[in-house]
Amino acid sequence: MSPTSTENLKHNLNDAGSALKQAAHDAGDALKGASTAAGEELRLGRANVKADLADGATAGLSALEDLGDASREQVDELMDKGRDLVDSAADLIRERPLASFGVAFAAGWLIAKIGRR
Repeated sequence: MSPTSTENLKHNLNDAGSALKQAAHDAGDALKGASTAAGEELRLGRANVKADLADGATAGLSALEDLGDASREQVDELMDKGRDLVDSAADLIRERPLASFGVAFAAGWLIAKIGRR
């Protein structure tokens, strides 16, 4: 005996229901898998950000240490230039004491004039 149209309809609806049920199950599994993968990516990304921030902090601290050394070098260099300038002025005063006195006197007089105004 051949199945009736109603039996075929029930069978096809049953198959469709089973296929939809399996599709829903597979979609749930896919979402769970995607959620797990996204969570793992988030954890990995967070770890990478923390590592990068730690590297940045370490580099910043190293730069601060170098800044202290660099500033001491610059101060030493400026002090040497100041000493050279003072030595040069002292040599000039020894070579030309009258001219040096005249320049100092004129500078003092000029400063006094400007200060009175």
